[in-house]
This record gives sequence, C-alpha cells and structure tokens, in this order.
Amino acid sequence: MESQKQQVSASGKEKASDALPLPLYLTNGVFFTLFFSVVYFLLLRWREKIRNSVPLHVVTLSEISAIVVFLASFIYLLGFFGISFVQSLILPRSPHDEISDEDDEILIDDLMLKEDSRSAPCAAAAPPTKIFAAPIEPLPEEDEEIVKSVVDGKIPSYALESKLGDCRRAASIRREALQRTTGKSLAGLPLEGFNYEAILGQCCEMPVGYVQIPVGIAGPLLLDGVEYSVPMATTEGCLVASTNRGCKAIMASGGATSTVHRDGMTRAPVVRFGSAKRAAELKLFLEEPLNFETLSLVFNSSSRFGRLQKIKCAIAGKNLYIRFTCSTGDAMGMNMVSKGVQNVLDFLVSQFPDMDVLGISGNYCSDKKPAAVNWIEGRGKSVVCEAIIKEEVVTKVLKTDVASLVELNMLKNLTGSAMAGALGGFNAHASNIVSAVYIATGQDPAQNVESSHCITMMEAINGGKDLHVSVSMPSIEVGTVGGGTQLASQSACLNLLGVKGASKEVPGSNSRLLASIVAGSVLAGELSLMSAIAAGQLVKSHMKYNRSSKDVTKLTASTCT
Repeated sequence: MESQKQQVSASGKEKASDALPLPLYLTNGVFFTLFFSVVYFLLLRWREKIRNSVPLHVVTLSEISAIVVFLASFIYLLGFFGISFVQSLILPRSPHDEISDEDDEILIDDLMLKEDSRSAPCAAAAPPTKIFAAPIEPLPEEDEEIVKSVVDGKIPSYALESKLGDCRRAASIRREALQRTTGKSLAGLPLEGFNYEAILGQCCEMPVGYVQIPVGIAGPLLLDGVEYSVPMATTEGCLVASTNRGCKAIMASGGATSTVHRDGMTRAPVVRFGSAKRAAELKLFLEEPLNFETLSLVFNSSSRFGRLQKIKCAIAGKNLYIRFTCSTGDAMGMNMVSKGVQNVLDFLVSQFPDMDVLGISGNYCSDKKPAAVNWIEGRGKSVVCEAIIKEEVVTKVLKTDVASLVELNMLKNLTGSAMAGALGGFNAHASNIVSAVYIATGQDPAQNVESSHCITMMEAINGGKDLHVSVSMPSIEVGTVGGGTQLASQSACLNLLGVKGASKEVPGSNSRLLASIVAGSVLAGELSLMSAIAAGQLVKSHMKYNRSSKDVTKLTASTCT
C-alpha cells in the first residue's frame, strides 16, 4: 500500500484534497459539526417564529450567517464525501478501495502485465506471453510504405502473406491499414501472442488479431468408467458451474455410459437430367446393391480412411439429390467425403453423359442447417448417453426431487418443444454445452446447429425413487485432426481429454470418444439446468454468476497499452 502511494506521488498528479489545511478526515469532521449545528440552530429559531407568529422570511444577522454556513457545509459534504458515500452503499467495495484512482491504475497495470509463473496445464500449451492490442512503437519506414500501398489499393490485403513471407508482419500491416481505412481503432483486439503461421491456408484468412475466450473446466465427468475434465470455452456465466454440478451428480451416482451407434459423414450433390425419367434411372442405378461395390472402389480411392457406407437418393422432377455417407477416421471429414463424391461424379458422367452436375452440395447433406434428414438418418456420430441418478443425489446435489424432474421434462422438453414445432430441439440447452466444447477443442462452431439435435428423456425407476436420464444425439460432428484442432490452445484441450490427434491403434476411436464426451457433458448440463428450473433456482443462479457489475474497460486498457 505504501509503495503504491509513493508511486502516485512520484507521478506528480495532485488531488483536490491536497489543497486543504487539515487532513481530510479532520476537515470532514469540522464540516459535519457545522452542518448539524446550524441545522439545529435554524430549526429552533423557526419554531420560535411560528410560536410568536413572526414571518419566516424575516431573518436576523445570526440566521443569515447560519444559512450561509449551512449551504457551505452541505456543498462541501456533497462534493467531498457524499458522492463516494452513496457509491459505497450501491457498489461492492474491493480490497483496494483505500487506494486512489491513480493508485488503482498502477496496481492493475502491475497485475495484468506480470508474467504468469505457473507451469502450463497441458503439454501443447504455449509459454505465457505479454499481450498488446496494438504496436507500441511506430511502424518501420518500410512497413509504413506497404501500409500506404494497401490503403491506396496498390497491394491487395489478402496478398500480404505471400508477398512478405512473414504472417505476423502481414497481420500487423493489414491491421494498421484497416484502422486507417475505416477510421476505427482496434485497440483491445490482441495482435501479439499468436502463431499466425499455424492458420495460414487452414483456419482463417486475412487475420488482424484474435479474440480471447475464457476456458473453464467442468468435471470430473465419470463416463464409461473413466474420468474426464471437460474444457468449455464460453462467455456465459453460470454455464460451466451448472455443467460441473451435473458432473458431480453423475459421479456421485456411479457414472454415465455411452454408445456410438452410427458414424458417418455425408455429402449430397445435386444433378439434373433432361427428363424426370432419366433422373429416376440414375436413382435406381445408385441404389442397386450390385453396383455398390464398384461405386465404393471409386469413392475409396480418394482417401486412406474414407470408406463409403451407403447412398440414399431423393428425386424432385428432373433433379436428383444423392446423399453419400462414409466413415472418415478421426477427421470430421467434410473434405474427405467431398473428394470421394467428386470421384464418383466423374465416374457417373461416363455412364450417364447427359447428367449435369449442378453442385457438389445440394443441401440434402445437410450441413450447418437444421434438417429432418439429420435428425432421422444421423450425420457424423450418433450417440446415446445415460445415467441413473440416485434419489439422495437428486435431493442433496440437485436440490429437487425425481417426480418434479420427470414432470418438468415431459412438459418442457417434450410437450413444449412439440408445441413450438421444434426440429431436433427436444432438450433444455444442449447447444450451450456443444458450442462451448466445440470452441475449446477446435471444432467448427457452425456445426453446432445439427450437432445440438438432442432429445432428453427422464423416467422414474426403482419404485419412483431413482431417476433414469438420457440424451440421444444423432448428429455430433467432431474430429480430432485437421482444421482448428491443430492450433496450440485447441490441441491442448484435446490433449487434456486424451483424444489429441489420430488414433494409431483404432482409426476413428479418438473422434468417437470425443463425441461421447460431448454427449456426456450435455447429459450433465441438461440434468443441472432442469433441476435448477424445477427447484426455482434459475434466476437466482444467473443473478449470482452472470450479472457482475465490474467495469473491465480499465483492465483491458491497462493490458493493451
């Protein structure tokens, strides 16, 4: 505390209270005394005037003096004491409330810029790095010329990486050109501390920085006899805490079990013929079992892991939609299945020369859109996860009872969703958990749309004492190789779950395990949220965890300047 005050004094900034002849607490005491004394005096004088029928506007010299002192003391107390007193009643006090604003800024700077000395929690985690939102020093003269060329349109922004051969430098120049072009500041968006080479040609084009999302841990989740600490990247308060409570209830009841009963990624091109009859002929050809072996050989030649499983067709007039399903190893598999489909289309053109390929994807797949075909046929991994929660756990951990949960699930997740015309949305908040785990582990967050298809079931068993709860999720689309899974942070989260990279022993087992973990986490989240609603705790919990009144603007500024 003393060193912080010395730093403030050294900064040369003066405070208003420095002009007072007495210490601040003595000055406050004097004005307090004056204020209450003159108020008491004036009340006595006015009471006498009322008794003697003397007009109140007739005042003596002493009364005028008392009024002047009253106004002066009131103004002083309002300015130097009253506002902070009112704030202290409304806003929670921090351990540094005795420190001035200048002290506070210095303290925050010291805390935020201090390097983290802790060891990295995961093997792939990068060492701690100081983060700055914008370059501290002016750009070098050479970079300044490039910025001007980008602003003037002489050099395309997208070509900076190839021209400069330095992805970090390209991002910095693009960022500065963007700020000058738009007149908007990107202060607060970090630039340093990220490996821009890792995303080149893979994850993101034309980067100007990166967004920070906190990662929390829910668990341990006891699933199929193994404990998992589940990373969740989210900015929603209460989500991790709620999922963690569900994991606790599952653990206390002996754990959950899961089954992956279907595993296949899909792609569905659309082709057109001159007549509906020709489109129907191709449909019969593709669905003929005798032709499947030939088509499989053509499809499988495009990849070591991609294996054609089935073909399903839908016809609309002269147009034919062909839905290919294939296994994809530990990759999520969109590119893999697309290459195989292209091989088959090239082969079919030789058999049906009048076939016109309109698009490699005709939305019968269906990717990143809610669709009944995914809800019924499945896409990616189809997983069912279940647990039996004991009566005492429901009471002590979840703070409700089995009958209330079963009734609420029927009326909310089943009947309520049906009334809303839900498509795959027969759950409380599966997408919350799916999105958080996807972002943490480098999955495509847009595939949260179909991956969150889920029906939550609850049933009283063992004479109504215990609760059987399950989630059925037909379209979990995940991978442990490729895309964002190769970035350092996301790779570390996969490593934490024990599913990083491709499985050498059983290809595809890592991605299937990740899908099971996603379903198990959803089970925990569903169990906790439904219990909170049944017990009337939902609003109270969100007010506690998701309604912070902190102003983090200064924290961000001190971190980035």
